[in-house]
Amino acid sequence: MAVRIRLARHGRKKAPFYRLVVADSRSPRDGRYIEQLGIYDPMKDQSEIKVDEERAMHWLSVGATPSDTARSILRKSGVWDKFEAGKKKAE
Repeated sequence: MAVRIRLARHGRKKAPFYRLVVADSRSPRDGRYIEQLGIYDPMKDQSEIKVDEERAMHWLSVGATPSDTARSILRKSGVWDKFEAGKKKAE
């Protein structure tokens, strides 16, 4: 089972917000997911990003691959840099 960290769209028409979720790569975009890691709301004046850092680090460490947009959000929240630093320490 290939596990991905990606965005699931919610909200109403022309007013979206997104959930950062861990899901099987075969499940649909807004379908079933394993765990919710955070939220991303681009409609606020300053985009709101909340990520459960501990759980995101866990999923990255066990091999979940983030989508391009999810990686960008993880980078903005600082989780991706911590993951990369931890990976370099282990080598």
